[in-house]
Amino acid sequence: MATHSSIMFSVDRKDIAFVKPSKPTPSHLLSLSTIDNDLNLEIMCHTVFVYQSNADFCTKGEEIKDPASIIKEALSNLLVYYYPLAGKMKRETDGKLRITCNTDDGVPFLVATANCKLSSLNYLDGIDVKTGKEFALDFPSESDDGYHPLVMQVTKFVCGGFTIALSLSHSVCDGFGAAQVFQALAELASGNNEPSVKPVWDRHLLVAKPIEAIPSDMLDKASSATSPYLPSTDIVHDCFYVTEDSIKTLKMNLIKESKDETVTSLEVLSAYIWRARFRALKLNPDGKTIFSMAVGMRRTVKPPLPEGYYGNAFTAANASMTGKELNEGSLTKAVKQIKEGKKLATNNDYIWNLMSINEKLRELNMKFEAASGATMVITDWRRLGLVEDIDFGWKGCVNMIPLPWNMFGYVDLVFLLPPCKLDQSMKGGARVLVSLPRAAIAKFREEMDALKHGDDAAGH
Repeated sequence: MATHSSIMFSVDRKDIAFVKPSKPTPSHLLSLSTIDNDLNLEIMCHTVFVYQSNADFCTKGEEIKDPASIIKEALSNLLVYYYPLAGKMKRETDGKLRITCNTDDGVPFLVATANCKLSSLNYLDGIDVKTGKEFALDFPSESDDGYHPLVMQVTKFVCGGFTIALSLSHSVCDGFGAAQVFQALAELASGNNEPSVKPVWDRHLLVAKPIEAIPSDMLDKASSATSPYLPSTDIVHDCFYVTEDSIKTLKMNLIKESKDETVTSLEVLSAYIWRARFRALKLNPDGKTIFSMAVGMRRTVKPPLPEGYYGNAFTAANASMTGKELNEGSLTKAVKQIKEGKKLATNNDYIWNLMSINEKLRELNMKFEAASGATMVITDWRRLGLVEDIDFGWKGCVNMIPLPWNMFGYVDLVFLLPPCKLDQSMKGGARVLVSLPRAAIAKFREEMDALKHGDDAAGH
């Protein structure tokens, strides 16, 4: 029995099935790219997609269409094209990940039924991670022959709506790649004979030679800012809502101050969150704070990647400031640093140099330490088309939420999410999902409320 905002409900789970490709697929061993092999990416990313009921689609005469059955069949057809997702992944003794593809495995697939309406859970908008876990399959991750890179759960609700939980290894694909996989699944479930975009593996295209030595500044932890609240096991996941008007006001104020018309909404919102998080964590002002934004490089890396490549293809746009500069100076300086970091991240030499560093880190079996709070990593999911474009025939997806559990460094991670489509007041806005020590949440909320009310908009 689970509880959400005083709503009691239960989830009945059937036995786990293993879905295999509907046609014969190659049996071989596949290697992965330098970015895929990053030790910090070897996590399962759980995302829940929410679909309203669609009576017109679900019934045709006396025939009742079951979403779980349709999605299961579509998954089997999908695996003909994305057959590596039906294999097993394992890090070998040389420190490299490989996927064994054969017809003996398959994708763990669970069908569940919840005894409540999606509306009673507000279509999972603002739901806590503990409740969200009810709708995702936490399959045992490791065995002697490796683990499944893809796991799925479909949960049906009494209203006729349903959720799809896609649990994908970040080592296999990034957000763009995951969106491609999910789009293909929706196309096949909707009756298409094949995906509109054919998948391309070709991970050798992003394999770099290791750098001779790791740059000393990357190993310098002494100068990094520290928080009195970290490390901590009492972590709270919370979602904050920023309206389109609030973002526009912040942007216009910063443009007016900086005289720079090229600043973007993403840059100003990122800078504001960077500072809000610094204040909430009470990081020391003489310490160094680092901002990092995941930036896609499919169109900028050379040689260019082919259409359909669904592996990790992102780099980091970085910025660095002392706590004092970030906290006491104008936000325009933080925005300028972020803009410069984004520009550098489009440089091909920079991209390949970062990959060479990653290759050396893997070679040395070096993994970043648990989150200290000094670094903030932001990832923007609003342009992936995960809510607007992916339609299984049930009026389209109305909401999607990532579930940041068992994720390395999630205290450092900030998600920018599209708003729930049913909340018209949030149209054009953004949801900001953070994971912070409980002691820091109240101050972070205060900072985000100031943005909501237009206070301190220029950021002094």
